[in-house]
Amino acid sequence: MGVELVLLSRVAFRGREIAGARLGGLLALLADDLRGGCSTTRLVEGLWPDEQPEHPARALQVLVSRARAQLGPDTIASAPAGYRLTLSDEQVDVAAVLVHASAGARCSHTNDHAGALAHAENGLALWDSPPSRQSDFADPLAELRAARAATYQALARTRALALSHLGRHAEAAEPLTELINEHPRDEEVLAQLLLCESATLGPSAALTRYESYRRGLREQLGSDPGPELQQVHRQLLQRERPVVRRGITHEPNALLGRDGDVAAVIDQLRASRVVSIIGAGGLGKTRLANTVASAAHQRVVHLVPLAGVTTDADVLSEVASALGAGEHASASVGHRAAPTDAPTDAVTAILRTLAPGPALLILDNCEHVIHGAAELVRSLIAASADLRVLTTSRAPLGLSSESVYALPELSLATSVELFRQRANAARPGIDLPADVVRELCSHLDGLPLAVELAAARVRAMSVAEIARRLDDRFALLRGATRDAPQRHRTLHAVIDWSWNLLASDGQAAMRTLSVFPSGFTADTAHHMLSADDEDIDVLSILEQLVGQSLLQAADAGSGTRFRMLETVREFSAARLHETGETELAISRFLAWARDFGSAHHESLFGPDVVTSAAQTRDEQENLLLALRLGVEREDGASVAAVCAVLGGLWMFESDFVRMTALTGQSAAILSHHRPEPPVVEVGRTAAVLTAVSALILQHPATARALVTVRRLLPAPPDTPVRATAHVLATLAKARNDQLATLQLLCDSDEPLLAAMANTVAGFVWQSVNDPDSALKAAKRALAAFDGHDRQLPWFEVA
Repeated sequence: MGVELVLLSRVAFRGREIAGARLGGLLALLADDLRGGCSTTRLVEGLWPDEQPEHPARALQVLVSRARAQLGPDTIASAPAGYRLTLSDEQVDVAAVLVHASAGARCSHTNDHAGALAHAENGLALWDSPPSRQSDFADPLAELRAARAATYQALARTRALALSHLGRHAEAAEPLTELINEHPRDEEVLAQLLLCESATLGPSAALTRYESYRRGLREQLGSDPGPELQQVHRQLLQRERPVVRRGITHEPNALLGRDGDVAAVIDQLRASRVVSIIGAGGLGKTRLANTVASAAHQRVVHLVPLAGVTTDADVLSEVASALGAGEHASASVGHRAAPTDAPTDAVTAILRTLAPGPALLILDNCEHVIHGAAELVRSLIAASADLRVLTTSRAPLGLSSESVYALPELSLATSVELFRQRANAARPGIDLPADVVRELCSHLDGLPLAVELAAARVRAMSVAEIARRLDDRFALLRGATRDAPQRHRTLHAVIDWSWNLLASDGQAAMRTLSVFPSGFTADTAHHMLSADDEDIDVLSILEQLVGQSLLQAADAGSGTRFRMLETVREFSAARLHETGETELAISRFLAWARDFGSAHHESLFGPDVVTSAAQTRDEQENLLLALRLGVEREDGASVAAVCAVLGGLWMFESDFVRMTALTGQSAAILSHHRPEPPVVEVGRTAAVLTAVSALILQHPATARALVTVRRLLPAPPDTPVRATAHVLATLAKARNDQLATLQLLCDSDEPLLAAMANTVAGFVWQSVNDPDSALKAAKRALAAFDGHDRQLPWFEVA
């Protein structure tokens, strides 16, 4: 709902100008109090302040009628004492600005500066230009606009302060200066102006302004600046110290595609005491942290790598040593304190090295010593109000003070550009076909490390050769530059680093779940993992794997789904093969497919077909693999289960290309399949869909498919599938007199049987190029369906 009545800059309703001073005055008086309205007496006095008409009430009625004629008859309603507008606050600009001002103030109070900025800018946008607060004549509209000028100033103040708090100092400096010129004693505004000037002009300029204000305040009022302004002054004095940047690595090449991530992490560091960059190995977390360190606004920044630390107990001494606080802390850390009890003296020594004032400590690669890192960070944050901590890890620290930034994979376009740059550097002049490079990069999961390792192979291979050898990516993607960390020398080493941090149940889950090419749900994981142990805590295992960035959780149409990066999945599949568990995992996978088919084959023909189709669509790639494995193993039950749901989905989507392939793949297997009684309806659904598809497409397997339907145990035609099976089986028996037999079924007294017979007849007439007869059959089917609350995918197609 947007603004419909505009009064602040002009008078208009839903984009149409409203002429006449008195009409504008009437709307202004009514808009000043949308809930209570305005009394007749107040309206008359406001509209005719000097000389009232002979019949004031009548004149007011005429004016209201004119207004209703332009705004609509329901826009102005009668109230007990007068009239009121029927619009909401959001629909009238003079009321909407008050809403934005109030919401912006609340956001500022709770330090939601992004929210405050949004409300302020939305409110200010309702004016075409800054308003005047002077009203030289008694005009209700002019008076209302003058009254809202104070709201404009409040919104402008909120906006300027929010910009400063968000670190947008260059944008905030000018509006803050204007505000302080108008209100020289507004110390909250002055504090932010000093910080902006320090960031844009340097601390000296800000200190000069502070000293001028302090002297003026002392001379005029005999007082000192408030405590918050004095705190800012101390910060400015600290910023005069030399900038400290220790442990930061300056990368030799530009960081591609991460500008948004750098800005987002810096923003999170302004709002949170602890920020953790998490993500899979090879995503570039360390490079991002180094870039953030270089751009951080803190004057003291230390980066400490923890990759070489072996135990949680060594984290404290490593950080103290890297910061040069080892001598102060040696007595405390020498006894190897438990990670849950960071020695106070050692923490104090680290904080003393960081010095008072804003500082940023970056701990890189925490995942293998997560408990020690978490306890140290907790202790440091508790002992210092000015310290910010940034960590990189494959799992979060799990602290209440922590804000997590999940580093995304590179976009495909960025991956392609990175590959081009690195390939040209490795072998200048190499041919880089755009389509081949794009296809290659699409299989590298957006991992910068994988892209760089692939690009390095151009020294001895063409791009097409690299792409062809990606099936063995762990042998291919090795041999990084000599200045890369040892754990990044091969793609295998990157994944192996995370793998070794998992508990045995996590590793077993990764091996088993690697059979799913397109992810899975928590219920599916439980199906796969609890076969041997019903008491297994599957949710806890999934949380462990997500926490280690080996699984990614995302919302899908059917709920939360978990997926592995292609690289991680291939690594896990290799471990599955090494342990000799592949056949067991495939058996469980096919059992899942059979259960999925049993659970969903009927719902695709019921009233909730859209939801069912979404669930099946999410599992489509998994089911296709199950179909291929079922065909290879001549597993009729699995093939039938997959055909029952995929066939229903593709009929619903009119995807006849896939239906043709499905019919060709499954017809032979289904013809030899004899479903057991508990799953006979699954087999019937698969057989019916295959036969209907064959009929529609005039597939060579039509005869075999019809025979398959005929061989199934007969059942009453009380469901769409059973009714269709009855029709098809009858046609298969009729052989040479099929059209006459079909006509008898079309005239059946059983509505569902007649409906399905006419549906099949429509397809038959279409196949012989008789559209008129096909249309008549479709109409008869509609008539037969009347009153039946069912949706049929193939009937929708007809």
